[in-house]
Amino acid sequence: MGYYHVHFVWMASLSDDDPENPANFSSARKWHIVCVGSFFTFNSALGSSLPSGAHTAIAEAFHLTSDVSLVLLNSLYLVGFTIGPLIFGPMSEFYGRQPVLISTYIGYMLCTLACALSPSYVTLVIFRLLCGMNAAAPNAIIAGLYSDIYHNPQHRGIAMASFMFITTLGPQVGPIISGFVSVVSWRWTFWVGLSITAVGLPAVLLLPETFLPAILQRREKRLGRTDLPMETSSTPQNMTSVAREVAMTFSRPFVMTIQEPILLFSSLYLALIYAVLYLFFQAYPVIFQGLYGMSAGVSSLAFIPIMIGAGMAFLIFLWYSSFHAKAQVANMPWAQVEEYRRLPLAAAGAPLIVIALFWLGWTSSVSINPIIPMIAGVWFGIGYLLIFMAMLNYLTDAYKQYSASAQAAASTIRSIAAACLPLASGPMYRSLGIHWASTLLGFIALLMAIIPFIFVRYGEVIRRNSPFCQRIMQVAVVR
Repeated sequence: MGYYHVHFVWMASLSDDDPENPANFSSARKWHIVCVGSFFTFNSALGSSLPSGAHTAIAEAFHLTSDVSLVLLNSLYLVGFTIGPLIFGPMSEFYGRQPVLISTYIGYMLCTLACALSPSYVTLVIFRLLCGMNAAAPNAIIAGLYSDIYHNPQHRGIAMASFMFITTLGPQVGPIISGFVSVVSWRWTFWVGLSITAVGLPAVLLLPETFLPAILQRREKRLGRTDLPMETSSTPQNMTSVAREVAMTFSRPFVMTIQEPILLFSSLYLALIYAVLYLFFQAYPVIFQGLYGMSAGVSSLAFIPIMIGAGMAFLIFLWYSSFHAKAQVANMPWAQVEEYRRLPLAAAGAPLIVIALFWLGWTSSVSINPIIPMIAGVWFGIGYLLIFMAMLNYLTDAYKQYSASAQAAASTIRSIAAACLPLASGPMYRSLGIHWASTLLGFIALLMAIIPFIFVRYGEVIRRNSPFCQRIMQVAVVR
């Protein structure tokens, strides 16, 4: 216990060739860590939308008549997403990444099993909430996990981009699985989800620790602290210091949200984009089942264009990363500015979200082939992933050792939005209609699209006046 306050002393005490330093892990070991993080988050994202295609079967099994009862299956999962990061993000900075990720992965599997065996609707929604809490851990931890092993921003950015591309597929796959297997039984929706999760369990159990203070704490115990200077001792002097450190660690996401404009406005913009994605799980059935008369399984194929768009965004990210790296080597002035490392991609993606929403709203008509409104998903997929890759990487680059807390705050804010907005989707689409409901969202997205442009222009000034960024710079000077 008591890792946080000695983190930087420990970092300074490790040599560049120390084999226990996560930055010195082999490429194979690092990619094992990247793959575990991606697979965990893929499953957590898959679980978030897993029941979406099984609403009819679940309603029949539990005699549900309210649309809100069915939306709650996703929304309560996302409520768990709001709670989990606030616990597991700071906890990973206190106990280490490994025990938190392994325990929550197993917890997620057990809760998914409980969903498959649920005897009642109440039991099902309770375990959906618990699923969401456990599944939220990687949302807060993975950025810090990759920051531990990749100190080079370009390598870290590519790892984060790979992770986000793979995990973007999860919410799109969920309705496709449930749309087809729920014909057999709604329980098979969760059995399939559990089976996919079980495949990755051995790799998760082999995950090494990457958080330096946790590694050094274990070295202290193994060697009896004989190889470390006294000032690096992590043993708290008294219970008061422990309580103070715990309070500081677990309150950090809230403090950062209040004090850090970059974190606050990045989180709000990401929350809108994320909430729109989860609103699609309610809006697409209205459009493609209600308007076009498709079955649940066939209508779920409308999510494939979003996956195609995400693949295109990933390729764009790789091209831009290479372009930026070459510009840095050539000492181009613009490439030395931190904001130009990531944010131009978010600025490019922002208008595409607006285009996608207007496209979906005004091409959804019985007189227009359903493939045309489905194409809106391509624009949304490109914009969604470009914005997430850019802004989540930007948060990691800006807040470095505080990145887990920053990501916890961002994850909580966007999960609140994603839990609440779909609850309003039914009334909104009934009162405004398909055209104007999507148009309203498009105008809100247009208003908030200015955020990445402001950060490109003024981000450096904002960071210079940031309390947390100032602490990071002071530590860098000391080192």
